[in-house]
Amino acid sequence: MLSAKSLFQEILDNDESFRLFCSIAAGGESQGGWENGRIAALVPRSERALAPKIARHGADEDKHGRIFTALLKKRGLTPVAVPPETDYTMLLERRGIGLAHDRLRRDEPLTVPDIIVYLAHSRVTEQRAADQMVMLLRDFADHPEIGRAVRMISHDEDNHLAYTHEELLRFAAAGHGRLIRRTLRTCALAEIRVHRDVGLAVMARMGRILGWSRAKRALLAAGMRAAYAYERLGGWRRMVSLRMPERRDALGGPATPAPEFA
Repeated sequence: MLSAKSLFQEILDNDESFRLFCSIAAGGESQGGWENGRIAALVPRSERALAPKIARHGADEDKHGRIFTALLKKRGLTPVAVPPETDYTMLLERRGIGLAHDRLRRDEPLTVPDIIVYLAHSRVTEQRAADQMVMLLRDFADHPEIGRAVRMISHDEDNHLAYTHEELLRFAAAGHGRLIRRTLRTCALAEIRVHRDVGLAVMARMGRILGWSRAKRALLAAGMRAAYAYERLGGWRRMVSLRMPERRDALGGPATPAPEFA
């Protein structure tokens, strides 16, 4: 039976597939850490109270990157280069989603609309991350090798998602509702395409490493395309709704350290 748990267990049990998985994850998290760090440094004067929260978000992402790298080190493995077709963050940027890296490299303050674009992009991508961590938490929370990392990262992703809801609602109340709705929709529709393409690329590489049959690869690809069709027909709407979270001011304090993974 092709369950998410059985597939991930296959990846976990093989050094080369685990190496690729952790390398892709570490690369994406580290990139997110850099992006958030630059945004925190460029926040406009009127929104300086947001800077520590954005910096905390970036620190969490950096921590996650270190966790995945540490998981490799525990097995005596080193990271591999991330294949371009599996680089989720870069593919989103190429579609014009979020703030361009060229913009973030310039020492020019961002505008309020820029911050809204950042928050909308984060709200959509953090929904994806939180959903994926729910799956891993359900099946691997007590796993002796990765359980502690899964629990820690899942907690952080929930905080990130709560923070984006709260801040976007604040901006909506200040009169930016139309921009927020438009940006969320654009981000979500682009994200589901990128997620499909990256998923297909990752599974193709995992299939070659693990020696999956042509039938198994075709079945997995069909499942991913069906999931995309569902999201395109309306599933994307879960990524754009806003509600006040139970966790208020979720990023209001210092980042939680992870000395056991450092």
